[in-house]
Amino acid sequence: MSHSGGSGPRCIPEEPTFANTSEREVWQRLKASLGDDDVLLANLRLTDEAKDHEADIIVLMPDIGAIVLEIKGGSVWHNAEGWFGKRSTGETRLWPVDQARDCKHAVRQYVEANPAWGSRGRVAWAHGVVTPHSEFPPEFSVPELPRWALHDRVDQDTLGQRVRENGWGLSHGHRAPTHDDVEAMVEILTGPVQTAYDLDAEAAERAAEADRLTQEQSMLLGVTRLLRRVEVRGGAGSGKTVLALQQAKELSRGRAGERPAQRVALLCYSIGLAEFLKRQVAGWPRQHRPAFVGTFHEFGQQWGAPEGDRQDSDFWEVELPRLMGELVAEVPESKLYDAVIVDEAQDFADAWWAPVMGALRDENEGGLYVYSDENQRIFARFGRPPVQLIPLVLDHNLRNTKQIHQAFGPLAPSRMYSRGSEGPAVRFVAAAKDQAMDAADDEVEALLEAGWNPGSVCLLTTGHRHPEQQSQTERHGQLGYWRSFWEGEDVFYGHVLGSKGLERKAVVLCVNESGERDRARERLYVGMSRATDMLVVVGDPEVVRRVGGDRVASRLGIA
Repeated sequence: MSHSGGSGPRCIPEEPTFANTSEREVWQRLKASLGDDDVLLANLRLTDEAKDHEADIIVLMPDIGAIVLEIKGGSVWHNAEGWFGKRSTGETRLWPVDQARDCKHAVRQYVEANPAWGSRGRVAWAHGVVTPHSEFPPEFSVPELPRWALHDRVDQDTLGQRVRENGWGLSHGHRAPTHDDVEAMVEILTGPVQTAYDLDAEAAERAAEADRLTQEQSMLLGVTRLLRRVEVRGGAGSGKTVLALQQAKELSRGRAGERPAQRVALLCYSIGLAEFLKRQVAGWPRQHRPAFVGTFHEFGQQWGAPEGDRQDSDFWEVELPRLMGELVAEVPESKLYDAVIVDEAQDFADAWWAPVMGALRDENEGGLYVYSDENQRIFARFGRPPVQLIPLVLDHNLRNTKQIHQAFGPLAPSRMYSRGSEGPAVRFVAAAKDQAMDAADDEVEALLEAGWNPGSVCLLTTGHRHPEQQSQTERHGQLGYWRSFWEGEDVFYGHVLGSKGLERKAVVLCVNESGERDRARERLYVGMSRATDMLVVVGDPEVVRRVGGDRVASRLGIA
C-alpha cells in the first residue's frame, strides 16, 4: 500500500549515483510511492565464490518481503532466443532475469550466513525486472518470470504497489520479514560501523619500512666475516640491536664451505633488552640460536654466580665480576664460547670485561663483537674491552621519524642522517618539576583518546620513577615487570635508565628533574630517542634548555 503524507522510505544512500537515467527514474518513483517503514538500497555490490553481483535496487518491506530489481532502460524485447536490448553499438543479448535471480540468491545467502542474522531462518525474497521505457502486452509470460514480476513502461505509475505484489507473489511460502528482520538486513548489507583513523596502522607501516632499511643495513655484516674483533658504533635508532641479533644468528648457524657453526653468547646489561633478545631468538630455528642470551649477571649465573642485591653497587661493580672470573676459570672448554656479542656495551664496567674475555675458548683469537653508543652512557661506568677493536660506524637513523630525529639530533655526539619516514610533529608541554608527572599522565590520556593503542604508549621519567612503575615492580618483580613491556597490552611506565635498546611507538618523556645531576644530557637523549613515531616532552622549559641546549629547545618550540 502506498503511503500518504509520511516521510517516505529510508534511502541508502540518501543520494545515490546511478549508471544511467533509467535507474534514477525507477528510484525516484519507488521513493515517492513506498511506505515509511520500507527501505531502498541502491547499487549494492556483492562478491561470492561464483562471481561478482550488483543489485540495481533492493527493496526491503516489513510484513511483505525483500525484492531485488534489475532495471533495463532503452528498448528491450524478448523472442524465442531470449532477451535483447538496443544499444548504440547495435543489438545486444541481455539476461535480466538471470541477473535478478542470481543476485537475489547471493544477497539472501550473504544475509543468512552473517552471525547478526542468528536463528531467524528463511524469510520471503523475490526478484523482478523493470523496463521503464519498453512495453510488454498483458498476456506476455515466460517460464522464468511471471508478467506481474515484469514492470514495463505502462506499469510505472503503479510501480510501488506492483513491487509489493511482486514480493508477495514470489515469496515461495516463506514468512514475511518483521521490522526487526529488516533492520538486521540493513545492518548486514550496509556493512560494519565505519572504523576510525588508525594511528597504530600508520606507525606499523613506518615500522615495516624501518625493518626493511635495517635488514638492508645488515649487509654491513658481510664486511665482518673475516674480522674477529669489531666495535660497531651508532647513535640511537641506527639499528645496532637488530645487527647484533643478525650477527648472532649468522655466527651460530655457520656457512657451508666458508665457516663452521660457532658457540655464541649474546649479552647486554639491562633486563628489558635481554627479554627482547630472548623473545627474538626464541622464534629462530634451533641451529640458528646462540648458546646463551641474557644479561651479564645471568652470564655469570650459568657458572654459579650468586643472585646479589640490586641496590648493592659494590657487588655489581667489584664482587660479581671477581667471582665470575674465578668461576669461568673452572668451566670446561666445551662450555666456553667461540664468540661473544655485547649489545649496548657502553653499559659495561671495566671489571666486567675480564670474565667476558675469559669465557672465550681462545682469548687471543676468539670473536668479540661490541655494539655501542657512547652518548647513551648514562651510568657512571667507563669500561672498555682490554683488546684492540676495529671500529665500524653506523651514521643513518632508521628507527625514528624524521621529526623525532630532528628533535634529538643535536644531542648525538656525531652527525647522523635520517632515513626514517615522515610522522606527527613532536610536542612540548611546559610544566614545573613538581607538576611534570601529573602533566605527563594527562598527555598519556590524550594519546589514548586520540586513538593510540595502550600497548603502543610509554611514559618515561628522567628523575623519580612513576608510582605505577614502582607498583608494578613490587607486584611482579623485575622480570615480570619487563615482560609486561613486551606483552604490549597496556601503557608502560619506565625510567630512561632501563630503556636503552627499547622503543615504543608513542612516548611521553617526563623531565622531572632539575638537570643538575651528572649525565642529564645523556638521559634526555636516551628518553627522546625511545619514541619511533610520536614524542611528547613534558618539563620545565628552562631545565630542558639547560640540559639539551638552545638547538634542542628551539626544535621543541621552546621560545
